Amino acid sequence: MKSELMVVIDQIGREKGIDKAKVIAALESALITAAKKRFGHSENIQVDIDAETGEISIVKKKTIAENVLDSKNEISLEDARLIDEEAEMGDEIGSLIDLEEFGRIAAQAAKQVICQKVREAEWESIEREYSKKEGELVHGVILGQERRNYLVDIGKTEALLPIQEQIPRETHRRGDRVRALLLEVRRTSKDVQVILSRAHPQFVVKLFGLEVPEIAEKIVEIKGVVREPGDRTKISVASRDKAVDPVGACVGVKGSRVQAIVRELHGEKIDIIPWTNDPRVFIGEALNPASIEKVGIDEHKKSALVVVADSQLSLAIGKNGQNVRLAAKLTGWKIDIISSTEYEKQKLERDREIKAALAEEAAQITEEPVGNSEETEESEAGILENSAVMQTEPEQDSPSRDTASQ
Repeated sequence: MKSELMVVIDQIGREKGIDKAKVIAALESALITAAKKRFGHSENIQVDIDAETGEISIVKKKTIAENVLDSKNEISLEDARLIDEEAEMGDEIGSLIDLEEFGRIAAQAAKQVICQKVREAEWESIEREYSKKEGELVHGVILGQERRNYLVDIGKTEALLPIQEQIPRETHRRGDRVRALLLEVRRTSKDVQVILSRAHPQFVVKLFGLEVPEIAEKIVEIKGVVREPGDRTKISVASRDKAVDPVGACVGVKGSRVQAIVRELHGEKIDIIPWTNDPRVFIGEALNPASIEKVGIDEHKKSALVVVADSQLSLAIGKNGQNVRLAAKLTGWKIDIISSTEYEKQKLERDREIKAALAEEAAQITEEPVGNSEETEESEAGILENSAVMQTEPEQDSPSRDTASQ
C-alpha cells in the first residue's frame, strides 16, 4: 500500500511536471486538514510522509504541564510517562493516530485539498515554463472551438487562441496542427491561461526568423513591421554585411522563402522594404508596389508629399487606403499622395501666383510718390531757375558770380 502511494506521487510528478517534494507537501497539508476536521481545529497535529517508503505517520502532540488547563494541547507528567517513561516536564509528547480513524468525510476533505494543491502546483509549473516562452513560436493541435475562440493543445496545457488574435477569414478544424505566437501567460484566481496569437506583427517576424537563416544569424536585421492581418504586411530589413542583399535573402531563390510564409498566412501579401536613413528614399520604397516620381518632405512637421503617375495613384493609395496607411506606420511619417497631373496643375497655379506677386511688388517700387500741388509747382520753378543760372554762368567772371550771389 505504501509503495502504491509513492507510485501515484511519482506519476503525478511526471504527468503534470510537478516536483515530487511539492506533491508530498500537498499531501501532508491535506492530511493535517482532514485530521483537524476529524479531531478538532485546536489540536496540535503533525503529519510526516517518508519520501522513500511512503510511510505516513500522523501524530497528535501535547506539552507536559504541571497543571493541565488545555486538555487538547497539554498532558500531565503522570499520563505522559504512561506513553514514554523518560518524559520530563515541558517536553512535547505525541501519540499516533490510526488512519482508519479519519472516516469517510475526513478522507473526502483530504482528497479535495490534495486536488487543489496539485492544481496550484500545476499552475505554478505551467506559468514558470511558458512565461519563458513569451514572444516565441509554439506548435499545437486544435482541440475545438468555444465562443469563436480556439482551444489548442500545446503539450502540458491547453492554450487559447482568441477571436481577436486570429487571422480574419481563417478557419481550423479539430485535429489541425497550427503554429502561433505565445503572446501572454495570464494568472487568474481559477487557473493559468496561455494566450496565443496569429494576428500579431511579431508572428510574421518569427516566421521570417525560421525561413531566413541570415535573420537567425543576425546578418539581416528586421527594422520594422506593420500588418493588417489577412490582407497585407510591410516589413523593412537591413543588412550588416554589404555583400548580402537583405531583400533578396528574405525573398529566397524564386521566392521560395517568402512564399512559405505567405502559405502559412493563407495568402496574405508581404512587401519587403529595404531600410535606409534617407526618409525620401524610405518613403518611396514603403509605398511598394507603386512606382514613385517625386517625394517632398517637411522635417519639422514630419510629413511628406508623394507624386505618382496618374496610373499609379490607386495602387499607391491601396484598397481603402491600406497601402499608404501601412507605409505611414512603417516610416513614422504622415504621407499625402497626389497624381502627377494634379501636381503640375498646382505647380502652374503657384507659378502664376508668384509672378503676380512679383509684378505687384515691382509696380509699387517704380510708382512715384504723389505730394502737394503747390509744393510741386515750387519745386518745378526752382528747377527752371537753377537751369537758367547754369546757362548764364559761363558768360560771367568770378566777381560777378559773387555779386550776383550776394
